[in-house]
Amino acid sequence: MILGGEKSTGQSVTNQVADYIISHVSNSDQAHPILQLPSVYGIDMSVTKHVLMLWIVAIVVSLSIIVPIRRFLRQTTYNPSRTSSAIEAIVQFIRDSIVAPNVGPKWVNTWTPLILTFFFFILFANGIGMIPIFDFLGVTNKFVHSNFIDSLTHGGATATGNFHVTAALASITFFAIIIAGSKAHGFINHWKNLVPHGLAWPVYIILIPIELMGMIVKPFALTMRLAANMTGGHIAILALLSLTAIFADKFQSTVAGIGAALISVPMATAISGLEIIVVLVQAYVFTLLTAVFIGMAINVHH
Repeated sequence: MILGGEKSTGQSVTNQVADYIISHVSNSDQAHPILQLPSVYGIDMSVTKHVLMLWIVAIVVSLSIIVPIRRFLRQTTYNPSRTSSAIEAIVQFIRDSIVAPNVGPKWVNTWTPLILTFFFFILFANGIGMIPIFDFLGVTNKFVHSNFIDSLTHGGATATGNFHVTAALASITFFAIIIAGSKAHGFINHWKNLVPHGLAWPVYIILIPIELMGMIVKPFALTMRLAANMTGGHIAILALLSLTAIFADKFQSTVAGIGAALISVPMATAISGLEIIVVLVQAYVFTLLTAVFIGMAINVHH
């Protein structure tokens, strides 16, 4: 980066910063996939950074949650490890404080596994996205000049910041709501329960479209809330850190850049601490709202 205002490409420092921020929070583009694969029925099957992150999350969840639990279940005596005890505490909290109050005691064991899967997957995906693995690889690649590492440095790393990922999670919630209502009341009665009974028929002309729209809004809200929160934090941190280069270029002075860093770096550090809280809160909120929506389909009279 040249402090004279523009690089040899003619692009200003501000534009360079904007391009970097967008590339950081976006998925790998078609020109830089990690693994180029042919399209299947028009769908690009190439492995992008977010796909890689989903694989990593699946492996970490398996090693951190599934393996300790299966090892514990094979024990003949009750002697849980610290990991198993911690997992057990989380499972009991989610079952007793989130799922049971919303779906009721009859259905708590039916829907707790789904809610727990959401919680642990989102928690680990959010948390791993906070680790600057690919940023470190980008710095390393300036010295080793590897094409493979270069493919890893295009696009962001937080899988739950991708709207396609959160939309897939919300779609599961959408179908879970329908299944829950159908199991509790029957398929036909579930759809009848979307609107209150005993109203004048002209009211249903307005009420039915509103309720059908509400069914779509619920997963849409889950999609936008999770992805926007995980993306917004990264943008804020990068924008603050970029003030160093912007001020140095604006005032043609390294001192100005250092002065901006004295303010922007502590603020970015504070936001990073807040992001750690957001990682946990967003996993909790998504699972809580999922339990609430499923409970609404089951307990219609409430």
